[in-house]
Amino acid sequence: MPHKFNANRRGKISKQKYRVTNWASYNESLRRRGDLTIWVSDQAFGLWSAPRRKTRGGQRTYSDLAIEICLTLSAVYKQPLRQTQGLMRSIAGLLSAEIAVPDFSTLSRRGKGLTFPATRKTDRSGPSCGG
Repeated sequence: MPHKFNANRRGKISKQKYRVTNWASYNESLRRRGDLTIWVSDQAFGLWSAPRRKTRGGQRTYSDLAIEICLTLSAVYKQPLRQTQGLMRSIAGLLSAEIAVPDFSTLSRRGKGLTFPATRKTDRSGPSCGG
């Protein structure tokens, strides 16, 4: 059995150690891991609220674009909808944008009717970034 070939010596094989030589740039790279940069165009803010309906029923507050942005952030950061609502509130606060943020029940209800473009599946066997 090939997987048991080095079984008796497996604990004695030392791991290769990464030696940091430039601590200033290493520390800065660790700090940048926590940065969150989001760019939102003025056009997206203009399309945030839904257009008036001409059919019967209540008027929607948020456009499909607003719901799609929130659900995309939820999927990217793997967050439940309540945490996504908090994230969107903090983003709106950081951008000083006077927009209303959809609550989690609106995201859940309206998300069922939206269709998202198909994404390509990537191979997760290797590292996600080059280098």
